[in-house]
Order: sequence, then C-alpha cells, then structure tokens
Amino acid sequence: MSERTAFFQRRGVAPPARLSSILQTLARNAAGPVSVAQIRDALGDRSFAAMLAFFAAINLLPLPPGTTLVLGLPLILVSAQMLMGQRTVWLPRSVLTRSVSLARFRRMTERGLPRLLRFERLIRPRCWPFPSQAVADRLIGLVALALSVIVTLPIPLGNWLPSFAVFLIALALSERDGIWLGIGLLVGLVSLLVVTAIVGVAGTIAAGMIG
Repeated sequence: MSERTAFFQRRGVAPPARLSSILQTLARNAAGPVSVAQIRDALGDRSFAAMLAFFAAINLLPLPPGTTLVLGLPLILVSAQMLMGQRTVWLPRSVLTRSVSLARFRRMTERGLPRLLRFERLIRPRCWPFPSQAVADRLIGLVALALSVIVTLPIPLGNWLPSFAVFLIALALSERDGIWLGIGLLVGLVSLLVVTAIVGVAGTIAAGMIG
C-alpha cells in the first residue's frame, strides 16, 4: 500500500483520482467535441479541487487577449461555492455547453500533461494544517475567489501568476500537501503585489497624461 493510499484511508476516504489520469481517460474515450459538462462529469461533481486545478490550468495556456474574461468565470463560481460550503459543484448552462473540438482538446492535453505529471510526482500528503475538509474548503475557497477575480481583470500580464497560484493551491488541496499549499499561497501573494504594481504604474501614467 502506498503512502498516499494509507493517508486517505486513515481519514476514511478513498484516494482521489489524479487529474492527469482523468484527463488522459477523457481525451482517449471522447468521441466528439468535449464540453465543459463532460469535463465536469469526468472530474466528479464533488471534486472542487480537481475543477479548480483544471480551469486554472486552462488559463495558463497561451490564449487570445480577453479570453480570461470568460475562462475566469468558472474559477469564480467554483471557489465561491467552496467558500459557501456547497457539497456539489454547480455551473450555469451557458458555461456547461461550451466545448472545444476533440482534436484541440487532445492537443491541449498532450501539451499540458508532461508538466502536470511533474507536479503530481512532487505533491503528496504531508503537513496538512486543517482539522477538517469543511474548514479547508472554506478558507481555500476564500483565497481562490480573490485570485480568480484578478484572473478575469483586463490587466496586461496580470492573469498568469494568479492562475498558477490557484492551480498549485488546488493540487495541494486534492493531495492534502501543506508544503505545496504554502508555495501556492506565496505565489498568490506575489501575484497580488505584481498586479498592484501594474495598476499603480498605469494609474501614475494616466494621471501624468491627464495632468
């Protein structure tokens, strides 16, 4: 029995499927365009951590400007539901029906899986600071919500770091890894400082032009 399996069994729950395994299975078995609803169902209604990690990972890809205004919405919805203590994930039909072609989904999966697998090999159950899953979900949901709002803002170069922070925090939550949770929170803090600096510089420039 692996250390990971033993950790979750001691807490009376089955080890969650790794995100890489879920995405590989979906990419292999899908017969047509892959919708958000299919991804949600594959990740599992109750898997807030997996959904946060997935939508954050999507926002890390090189996408056209303004795309994060749309792709950041699921991050906000999922993290808000965590904060409110919801037990199942709800997404509006307008989000669930969005889809990408199977060929594009497979390309995205092939591009992202090597990096995801490297992270998953480093993350494992350790130093988890929360006494219960409910407490972890609410506090991490609060942090993820703040970062997700930043992801949707039209700030040049201001979206990648908060998305990366949410991605790390979500993986840490899924595996109960306190060390990587700390790293994710640190990245989140840096992203807040970077965005604040960008907004401050832009404001100074705008004020100078108006003056």
